[in-house]
Amino acid sequence: MKRYTLAVLVRNQFGVLNRLTSMFRRRQFNISSSTASETESSEYSRLTFSFDGDENGKQQLINQLYKLPDVCSIKELTQSNSISCELMLIKMENDPSSRDDIRAAADAFKAETLNYTKDSIVFRVVGTSSKLDEFISLMRDHTILEICRTGTASIEKGSSTLRQNLNL
Repeated sequence: MKRYTLAVLVRNQFGVLNRLTSMFRRRQFNISSSTASETESSEYSRLTFSFDGDENGKQQLINQLYKLPDVCSIKELTQSNSISCELMLIKMENDPSSRDDIRAAADAFKAETLNYTKDSIVFRVVGTSSKLDEFISLMRDHTILEICRTGTASIEKGSSTLRQNLNL
C-alpha cells in the first residue's frame, strides 16, 4: 500500500466534511490525517487528506468525490510537487534523571519549549510527518504524557493553485 495526499477544495457549507469522510469510509480507506480550514476566500474550504491505499482505489475515490456537489477541485500532492508539514505538541514528564536527554533531543529536532513546569515540559515540533515520528520514537525512552498532532498541511509548489482547477 502507498500513502496518498489529496487536497480538496469545497464550498464552505455545513456537513461537507461529513460527506467527504463518509466517501472515504464507504471506499474503505483509513484516513491517517486530515486538516480543514477556510481559504483565502470565505466561500471555500480546503481539506487535505492523507490515506493509504492502492492506485486503482485512489482513482475511484477521486472520481466519487468529484460527484459530490460541494467538491470544486481535487489535486493529488506528492513529495515532488508539494511542500508538506505538520505541527505537534508533545508533553513530557519533567524527570530530573532524563531532563538532559530530553532537552538534547528537543534541541536536535529544533523543538520549541512552550511550557516548563516542575512536573512537565511541552514542546512544539514542526516538520514532516516522518520527522515527528522520529522525535516520538526518541521520546518513547522517556515518559510521554500527551501528544497532539495537527495532521499534514500540504500546498503545491510553484504558482499553480487548487482554485485554478474548479470543477463547477
